[in-house]
Order: sequence, then C-alpha cells, then structure tokens
Amino acid sequence: METVVKYLKTLFFTLTLIVLQIAAGRSAEKFSLDGYYKIHFVTYDFPSDKSDIPLPVDFLIWAASTRARVNAHYNPFEKISFAFSYSFMPRVSDPVLPLLYDYNPLVPQIDPQGYRVDDLKNRIYPDSWDDDQGIAFFQNLDRAFVTVRTKQADFFIGRQAIAWGSARVINPTDIIAPFTYDELDAEDRLGVDAVRMRLPLGFMGELDAGYIAGSNLYFDRSSAYVRTKFYAARTDVTLIMAGFRENLLAGFDIARALGGAGFWTEAAYVWADALSDDRKSDACDYFRGTVGLDYSFGDKTYGFLEYHFNGAGAADTEEYLDNITTPAYTEGAVYLMGRHYLIPGLNYQLTPLFTLSGQLLVNLTEPSGYLTPQFEYNVSPNIYINGGAFIGLGKYPVFTVDIDDRTVLADLRSEFGSYTNTYFTSLRVYF
Repeated sequence: METVVKYLKTLFFTLTLIVLQIAAGRSAEKFSLDGYYKIHFVTYDFPSDKSDIPLPVDFLIWAASTRARVNAHYNPFEKISFAFSYSFMPRVSDPVLPLLYDYNPLVPQIDPQGYRVDDLKNRIYPDSWDDDQGIAFFQNLDRAFVTVRTKQADFFIGRQAIAWGSARVINPTDIIAPFTYDELDAEDRLGVDAVRMRLPLGFMGELDAGYIAGSNLYFDRSSAYVRTKFYAARTDVTLIMAGFRENLLAGFDIARALGGAGFWTEAAYVWADALSDDRKSDACDYFRGTVGLDYSFGDKTYGFLEYHFNGAGAADTEEYLDNITTPAYTEGAVYLMGRHYLIPGLNYQLTPLFTLSGQLLVNLTEPSGYLTPQFEYNVSPNIYINGGAFIGLGKYPVFTVDIDDRTVLADLRSEFGSYTNTYFTSLRVYF
C-alpha cells in the first residue's frame, strides 16, 4: 500500500506541474489567482494551578502568526476545471508555546489532517521543539482537485473541502474535518483527499456520494458516504449514511423558516466499530443532536439560540478524562466533554462597517462556559480588522502529585475552566 501511495504522490505532483505549465501558456481568461494575507496577534492565558504544585502554566504566552494563501483556478475546457490552494504560515512566539498549546492533554483534540493519503510536511522549520524555538514555519497544500462536469453529474477528484450540516455552532453530522469552537481562523475548511459525485435530483435536490481517503489509503482510516438532499413542504431535508474509520453513522438535517425565524435540527447516531470485525458491544455507540432558532431583530441585530445534546459525553467531571479515549473522541471528531449545551449568539451592526458579536457556549450540567466577544471593522473593500477573546468560565483544574508513581494527576472540576483564555487581534487583506 505504501508503494501505491508513493506512486500516486509522484503522479499527483507531476500532473500539477503539467497543469501549471499549460496554464501559463493559456489566456488570462482561462487562469485566475486570488487569495489573502492574514496577521494574528494572540495572547494565551493558560488555566491557573490552584494546588501547591509549581507548574509552568500560570502566565501569559504570546504569538504572532501570519498566513499567506494563494488560490489558483484553471478552466482549460468548458467541462473540466482545476483548483489549487497553498498556504505559507510563519509564526513567532514565546518558545514555551509549542509545549503547552499545540498539545494540551486537558482538552480533546481533533486531527485536522486525518483524511489525507499523504501530505507535504506541515512544519517546515524546526524539525523538533527540543531547542525551544520561538520561530517556526508551516505550510499547507489545502486544495488540489479537478472538477469534471457531465450531463448527468459532477465529479470532484482530489483534495477538496467537505462539510455537512446546517447548525450554526455544533454539527452532529460533520465528522470529516470540523472546526472546534475556539478556532481562530475558520474561513476555509481544511481540504481532504476524496473522490466525490454530485447528481441533481429534481427541484433543489441532489445525491452526493463519495470516498474520503485516510492515511496511506488504509480502509480503517478512511470514509465513504451517501448523502441526499431534497425540498418538501417548504423544508430543506438532508439524509446521510456514512462509514468512517470502521464506524457507521446515520443522520439527518432539517432547516426551514418558522414564522419570521429560521429553524434547524440536525442529528446523528453512530454505531462504534460497526464495520470492524472486532466489535464486541454497543457500549460506545452514541447519539448527538442539535436544534436551534435564529431571528433578525431589524436591520442591525441578529440573534440565535442553539441547544446541543452530546450523547458521547460524560455526566460527571470526574469521568471526562477517561471518557475522551472512546471512539467518539479518537475517531468521530467529538471534542465537547459534557452532555447538555446551550449556545446563545448575538450580532449587532453598529455602523455599516463596524460589527459587534458575541457567543457563549454553556455546559449546562456543571455549569461552565466559553465566552467569545468579537468585533470586526471593514477598513476598505478588501481589508478587515477584527479582535476578540475566548474566555473560559468555570472552576480551574486542580493538580496533585502521586509520590509513589512520580506522576502529576489532573482533576477537572469543570470543562471550560480547563480551556485556555485567548485574546487576539487580526488583519486580513484580500486580493
């Protein structure tokens, strides 16, 4: 299998060079470039240690990161097009940042590049963090796919974005490459390696099916799905069945107008290890569901309210760390540790160019919350300045030492009290 992957990787880059060479000789109408440049200034305030054990997490850590992204589009023929996107991301930070933020054992992580057969090396420099480097360079080949349009269907082959669900914050059906709630840059969904078909079905309907390849084309790291969407009784209805990493998901998504408000409900049930020969019980099966409403209060104010049930979560804080080793967290892109959540959000347009917004993700059981106030100012048609914070509200974790085992134990007294407080400003320039 590794030999096949190496062959496909060589073939892919060869075809990429051929396409770019052909594009260079074509007219400007066939080839286009766009993109953006972003600068983020971020300060991280890690959860305070309330025990007598000295841990290096009770101070502010800074970082300045940039992202330069170029998108290339090439349409050599009427029914065939190519798309490529590449990002280069330098970062300057406190040298301790990679050790504390890039891996936080108290917060579940989502592997953002899990559905890629192979990839460029994400971190160009340094090779390791052993030297306490404060300077690092990253890269991401985020799009590289061809679109073939026929009379019957459209086909998408290569690295592309795949996202599902209509919920505003938590999407139970979106298990491929979702964003976490505290993602600073959520403009472009991370590309995954897939072969996908879209077939139109009547008025506003479609059949969407595909295969999403995991590392080295291994079946137990890949996904296949069938998704259909149709419009009935003034309602958008989506049904999905997906096998991912040997788990099986069945879900639906409904969105419609309800009076003057918008309404959505999205749900999914997952049978853990259902496609594996090693399935032993249904103990790890889980259900997730989201329901919400949004409403525009005049021309300047927009609000929404969303409730999310996370059946994969734990009912007690003492079970959080043990529970996040289940398939829902290691394979199903679940990252919230509790069960019941309420998410209110509000946007207010102070002027045509200046917008204030805020959201609060609340764990109803403990309770604890994650507050996200933000602002955005449109300096010119292609330049934006924004800033804000992600603030954890809840009891801080407590650390104790097991002298016999020489280990440090963490006691999570709340979910979002263990989250990092993040304060940021950013500049975005589009071209």
